[in-house]
Amino acid sequence: MNVMTEQTLTEPIDKRQELSRGFSPYQSILVALLALVQFTIIIDFMIMSPLGAIIMPALNISAAQFGVAVSAYAFSAGISGILAAGFADQFDRKRLLLFFYVGFTLGTALCAIAPNYHVLLLGRIVTGLFGGVIGSVVLAIVTDLFALQLRGRVMGFVQTAFAASQVLGIPAGLFLSNHWNWHVAFGALVGLSIAGMAAVLFLMKPVNGHLLLKQDKNAFRHLIATVAQPRYWMAFAVTTLLATGGYMLMPFGSAYTVHNLGIDIVHLPTIYLISGLLAFSSDR
Repeated sequence: MNVMTEQTLTEPIDKRQELSRGFSPYQSILVALLALVQFTIIIDFMIMSPLGAIIMPALNISAAQFGVAVSAYAFSAGISGILAAGFADQFDRKRLLLFFYVGFTLGTALCAIAPNYHVLLLGRIVTGLFGGVIGSVVLAIVTDLFALQLRGRVMGFVQTAFAASQVLGIPAGLFLSNHWNWHVAFGALVGLSIAGMAAVLFLMKPVNGHLLLKQDKNAFRHLIATVAQPRYWMAFAVTTLLATGGYMLMPFGSAYTVHNLGIDIVHLPTIYLISGLLAFSSDR
């Protein structure tokens, strides 16, 4: 049980009702900051696939090599997520967020200046190592700082970053890549990430209330105990299959559109914009 939950349980009923009506000014700023952080993380992961039709001929790499570059982010993110489970709760969440955000930005900058495939692959690995943990840190901040009756609303706002990445981020990245080159898309993301880091640094207060709580269970033992529960296996399997099915096709969507369907590459931003709008409207 976190600090905010304990405070909520001990607050009078009228105070809980007041909190349920909306966010305080600081909470509103915090929700915007977390949504911005999520947007930069998601667009960095999502933009690689649409850029496939541009990156593959530019670096003279095969579809298999490009698939490795796309999946390198996911593999490194999974590894770092497991490793971070052992120490993440021992630090101020704001400092932890900034640490991983800096590493993520450096990895994205490495992608922006990558002159060849190997540097790009290294950049994707570094980006995944740091960016893959940020999502969990964001959710931890939400649970620490928002009352139970507000968390669903906060997570809903923060998760709009997924829709924004499809509707705004991907078409913008493709537009920049078509008019200049694919490096510019990552460079623009670096600039946005630096702005996000500055906002977190100066506007977010320390998030260290969880440090006052006694940790009576090892994080890795808790993880093993969770995975060992047979009733969770079906949920894990369904989630894995859903993600696997989509990402088997998504990395090569732009290349298929250009080379197989014969659609000019300059029309890719429009295609992704329309598909993003339709996906957003169908999820509402």
